[in-house]
Amino acid sequence: MRGHNAITVGTLLAGAAHAYAGSGVVQWDIHKPERRQEFNRLRKRASTFEEVITNEQARGGYFATCRLGTPAQNLTLQLDTGSSDIWAPDSGAQVCRSRTSGNSGTINPDLSTTFDVVGKGDFNISYVDGSSSVGDYFTDVFEIGGATLKNMTMGLGLQTDIPYGLVGVGYAVNEAIVGQTASLSSVYPNLPVQMVNEGLINTVAFSLWLNDLDSNSGNILFGGIDTEKYKGDLTRINILPTVKDLFTAFMVSLTSLSAASPSGADTLTSKEFPIPVVLDSGTTLSYLPTDLASQIWKEVGAVYSSELEVAVLPCNMQNSAGHFSFGFAGPNGPRINVSMDELVLDLTSGRPPIFTSGQYRGQDVCEFGIQNFTEAPYLLGDTFLRSAYVVYDLMNNQVGIAATDFNSTNSNVVAFPSRGAQIPSATVAPGQSEATAVPSVTSPAYAASPGFTESAKPGATKNAAGGRPQAFGMGQVVVVGLSMGLMAVVSGVFWVL
Repeated sequence: MRGHNAITVGTLLAGAAHAYAGSGVVQWDIHKPERRQEFNRLRKRASTFEEVITNEQARGGYFATCRLGTPAQNLTLQLDTGSSDIWAPDSGAQVCRSRTSGNSGTINPDLSTTFDVVGKGDFNISYVDGSSSVGDYFTDVFEIGGATLKNMTMGLGLQTDIPYGLVGVGYAVNEAIVGQTASLSSVYPNLPVQMVNEGLINTVAFSLWLNDLDSNSGNILFGGIDTEKYKGDLTRINILPTVKDLFTAFMVSLTSLSAASPSGADTLTSKEFPIPVVLDSGTTLSYLPTDLASQIWKEVGAVYSSELEVAVLPCNMQNSAGHFSFGFAGPNGPRINVSMDELVLDLTSGRPPIFTSGQYRGQDVCEFGIQNFTEAPYLLGDTFLRSAYVVYDLMNNQVGIAATDFNSTNSNVVAFPSRGAQIPSATVAPGQSEATAVPSVTSPAYAASPGFTESAKPGATKNAAGGRPQAFGMGQVVVVGLSMGLMAVVSGVFWVL
């Protein structure tokens, strides 16, 4: 979620789709190209649509190719579960004119005979990271692989500091126009809702399988689940309302967190438990309360860089045998283990910077995938979501969650049978009311800490976590585009908690 002013009930993506006839599902496959490689389209199958969504680490997100207008213009858009509008920059926007030619992330309205402005100056979206886009709402033909929506409402970024557009698949009440008008009567059918309206899927729901950080495949499946993409049981947990009975974001209750490594295990605590966290594909990293993030950093030996304003650690920690276990919806809810190879990210698209002093001197510097944030809502972004198979059910305000089956080559698609049907093959987490209990806040023994670092590098010195921040040489480093949340900032609505 980059952020914006709105509130939503729908779902979508962009890319090369596959159609499974009469199946009531629409699927996009995620394929990771070489860095900055163009997005490839997959072939069409029966009556479901499968879209190519690429893991673009250099730009900090998952992107896909779609087509817009008549004749169709190809463009790439970022998938975002934290916002709810489809929008694209105008090709004449300053940020786009200043970039190299061949940018496929923009559109030229003058080239489409079916382009129609329906809200002059009404599109205004801003994100948690401070970026924004302002312009018009319009309708036009929108194609996702073999599927065509002939009258899709979208935003046109005339003034924007973002050189690519987004496909927001959140609740429709989180649309930017709703934040502008402060009225739910402004809601329009966004992508997931429109897909139901046009009979492509049976209910407003989709499942997300990002696969691991280095994988070449993954998918988004609208209207169904794939039982071969997760391990163990799929468990239903409740989405939390933002205010009273209004649901605007995929916010769930994080009720426990523990650390484990070859040297031991620790239960981590926070005065913020139970913690409201948004499951957000538009955010590269994950953001937790400062007291909890500090314990996590100490476990792995991460140090805070005031220069970069993020916690960093040696890149060889990707090899650590330690992991963190996230528990949801009370003691009987689902747990998702996230290993260190999903939490250590490159800082640059080229040669990494080097620690120039301290205990990590001479080692490559990487960014840690869990950072701190000072207030709710907190975010579980791609560094968490790659380890979880998540089903977003916007009709029943529930999320289905299970451990992902990394690099699965099998598929068994099960469609939601009807509008409002429960998530297939999922059981409800018992005792979710217990998720309101606040645990005692204690200091962990950090029994797992030695194992995190020792397993990463044989013979490594035991990490004296919490020591002085270590200097490193940045040189001419260009930091990779790691987005802090494409979460829409809803004016006067979304963040009234």
